[in-house]
Amino acid sequence: MAGARPFRFGVQGRTTGPREPWLAMVRRVEDLGFGSYLALDHFVRGLDPVASLMAAAMATRTLRVGSFVFDNDFRPPALLAKAAASLDVLSGGRLELGIGAGWLKEEYDQTGISFDPAGMRIERMTEAVHLIKRIYTEEHPVSFAGDHYTVTDLICPPKPVQQPHPPIIIGGGSKKILSVAAREGDIVGITTRALPDGAKDTADMTPAATARKIA
Repeated sequence: MAGARPFRFGVQGRTTGPREPWLAMVRRVEDLGFGSYLALDHFVRGLDPVASLMAAAMATRTLRVGSFVFDNDFRPPALLAKAAASLDVLSGGRLELGIGAGWLKEEYDQTGISFDPAGMRIERMTEAVHLIKRIYTEEHPVSFAGDHYTVTDLICPPKPVQQPHPPIIIGGGSKKILSVAAREGDIVGITTRALPDGAKDTADMTPAATARKIA
């Protein structure tokens, strides 16, 4: 198959420490030959992804670090672009930048962040990806006026080590977000579809559903 790549395997971290066992776990992930350590982005579980990915990168030598996935609604795209580029620089170009539209309604409710309909969240995330790519690939200052985000004469260093930008992972389970992932992402994260109330669709966890999403 043209362009075929060997499999890599990664580990997603969900614990909140303590420090020494957590660092030992990340080093063991690298020693066992896994390709990446991935942080989730939830208020209700796990460490903060930016801080934990930086700690994982500093504790290892070759392990790639990534987000699976940053919730777009928790960080404006300019803020995420700066944090991710900083991670890429300080890790020596080992970042994989995962972005999603958000799905866990309970943490939106707990934090007072509006849990908009899925279509709106996906549209907002897509625009954020466009803006982040422009921040990484264009000369600064950057100006952008979209339906959801506006920046004016933005100067936002650093530029990432990986060019034109770190690999972008877009994750989701619906046809709409997977179509965005196929157009905009370098890596597609296939997961279970979320229902409008924020629950996971357990009927969507089948080989047939996975095949449909790949198609």
